[in-house]
Amino acid sequence: GDCCRCARCIHADPGTMKMLRLRSPSIFSLNQEMQCTVRLLDDSEISCNIQRDTRGQFLLDHVCNHYSLLEKDYFGIRYVDPEKQRHWLDPSKAVVKQMKCVQPYTMCFRVKFYPQEPIKIKEELTRYLLYLQLKRDLNHGRLLCPFADAAYLGACIVQAEIGDHDADEHPADFIGDFKLFPKQSPKLERKIIEIYQNELRGQCPALAELNLLQRAHTLDTYGVDPHPCKDFTGVTAFLGFTARGFVVFQGNKRIHLLKWADVSKFKFDGKTFYVIGVQREKKLVLTFHTSTPAACKHLWKCGVENQAFYKCAKSSQIKTASSSNIFFKGTRFRYSGRVAKEVIEASSKIQRDPPVVHRSLGQSRSFNSLSHKQLIMNMEPLLPEVELEGREGNFTETAEAESAASAAGVEEEGRHVEEEETACSLTISDTAYNPCASVLPTPVEEGQGGMDFLFQSPGRLLKELHADPEVQAELRREREWELVEETVHQVQHEPTDGGRRLGAVLRSAARLVTAAGALLLVLLPLLLLLLESNLDVSFLQDIRQTPEFEQFHYEYYCPLRRWFVCKFEGLMEWLWGASNG
Repeated sequence: GDCCRCARCIHADPGTMKMLRLRSPSIFSLNQEMQCTVRLLDDSEISCNIQRDTRGQFLLDHVCNHYSLLEKDYFGIRYVDPEKQRHWLDPSKAVVKQMKCVQPYTMCFRVKFYPQEPIKIKEELTRYLLYLQLKRDLNHGRLLCPFADAAYLGACIVQAEIGDHDADEHPADFIGDFKLFPKQSPKLERKIIEIYQNELRGQCPALAELNLLQRAHTLDTYGVDPHPCKDFTGVTAFLGFTARGFVVFQGNKRIHLLKWADVSKFKFDGKTFYVIGVQREKKLVLTFHTSTPAACKHLWKCGVENQAFYKCAKSSQIKTASSSNIFFKGTRFRYSGRVAKEVIEASSKIQRDPPVVHRSLGQSRSFNSLSHKQLIMNMEPLLPEVELEGREGNFTETAEAESAASAAGVEEEGRHVEEEETACSLTISDTAYNPCASVLPTPVEEGQGGMDFLFQSPGRLLKELHADPEVQAELRREREWELVEETVHQVQHEPTDGGRRLGAVLRSAARLVTAAGALLLVLLPLLLLLLESNLDVSFLQDIRQTPEFEQFHYEYYCPLRRWFVCKFEGLMEWLWGASNG
């Protein structure tokens, strides 16, 4: 009955129909369910239905409940927007408002904050998920290490996945079936087999995984999610945030480590990212330039979250960060989760029986090919523009590139998925990692600009794929000339950079003076109005009785008031006469 009457009213009254149409997003579509798929660390997927007002925390809890995971604060959900920009899903905001791509939504469950001391993780399940993430980091070239460490980590993975060596089941070249690193040399594979057979025999999967965590967390690139950018001289750099602090990789080494205690704040303006801190008791300002404003904002938010997580002693100390000066509106953001110390304390209080860990057997061998997923790969490429001649222990940077397309056959529908891929492959020589340029993952069409698209890098990066001696000699001469030009460019721009900083200081001072002046223009008339009113307030009475105020009242205020009254009466008489005429 009531439903029928409502239907008749809607048909009878066009105005009512218009009002309901305007209100429909908040009445009807809230109940509309949308499918959301989350890809897990072992490349399996789980799905759930969400509504328009479902927050990100629900989705994160859904994945954690799937695992029966309690130590959930280390993890997050990542997605890629239609512009190929990566984001971390904000637990406090609605999923639909964050996702700008076409349904169904596809995201990835990943480690967001790497534990500084994996030994303090309470449950085996959490350690296993961190192990899966580190295995991905090794395979995609983000976790770089010296030869000896690489061999040990590879042996731990083999021991964890297939157990003790069995000569009947494992042929001499069985390590070749494992895709552990972007590129594996025969020497490395022989070393992995040696450690696997002699040092790790008898270890269960959980112990082998723990040994990998213990070795990996000592590496400089542990926990680094590389953000490609350029410094103020135009040289490629990769920024990252770890449990130790803010790091910068350039060339084949880490050039900056600013510990969290020395980091004051992060700021961004457009495509420019600023790191403000203290080093050797002097103020330090590092400036970097990203490819897009969206990439810069993502970098800033990652910095704010990591600083809060690792630096603060408790979540109540976390402050809202602003991207601009105090008197001018900018992006404001606050990390809303628990901090590292609180997570460790909560882990120590877990009393339940450990959940069963369901491991994916032989997973690393499936990394040889992703064709079984029929993934269409895309990347955000950016390679260093300097030749890296490494020695043992040196590190090179690689950018994580994310998948931004759907499974084959539905590419036209515009679904975006995230899949990390390395931006440059790594070869392990006799002593160290030696990076080389690699072809771009498919499909990267010529019209897309490839790796030149972000920063218009020289085309010589692709020429390095050729082994022609003449080409290599020409490239060496070109690099030597570029090094000279870079030195000259840096010398020429030092005054410019100093002038830019001086200009920024002057602009900030001018804004402060302007804001103070505007505040005075508002407060002084308000104070004068209160003083000349009949309000019986003690402190106003005291001010009125001072000789200075009485002098101001009789010599300035009263004549000014009479002048305004006279002018106002004259204006009213003129208006009255004009209306009667």
